[in-house]
Amino acid sequence: MKLYVKYMVSLRCKMVVQDELKKLGLKYVVVDLGMVDILEDISPIKREQLKAALLTSGLELLNDKKSILIEKIKNAIIEMIHYADELPRVNFSDYLSEKLGLDYTYLANVFSEVNGITIQQFIIIHRIERVKELLLYDELSLTEISYKLQYSSVAHLSNQFKKITGLSPSFYNQLKHKRMGNLENV
Repeated sequence: MKLYVKYMVSLRCKMVVQDELKKLGLKYVVVDLGMVDILEDISPIKREQLKAALLTSGLELLNDKKSILIEKIKNAIIEMIHYADELPRVNFSDYLSEKLGLDYTYLANVFSEVNGITIQQFIIIHRIERVKELLLYDELSLTEISYKLQYSSVAHLSNQFKKITGLSPSFYNQLKHKRMGNLENV
């Protein structure tokens, strides 16, 4: 039996879900981003207990098909951008269609209807979050980050970064170094 969990976007979230499943004595096959595959059917009482336990950790057990589909889309994007070593070399629309087995137009319409933003805007926001994360680690140059996240150029990355954050990547980096310096002087 598959269960879908909203806001389950990190390894820490997966550990929380695994702990809650163990506490309730539920045996699972897989706990993945946004999805849990349980060996047996879950009783309505256990389902409510799991739902309540997950809510205390900021996670939500999903019931309706649209919400489940939205979470699948979000998790596929987050997994692709934040956890894959390299982004797929195909269009994001083709990647999502293939991964979820549904027409991209349908996915895009449902996503926009429920979230009020397009899938493309969601992808851009997460790519910029990934850029910020990589800048924070200070291991890659902006050119390397641009290549890693498949931007057509550093200028394209910089323009998107500024549009989303209001700052240029270099200014963002300067702020980071200034904050680090201030912390060292405390």
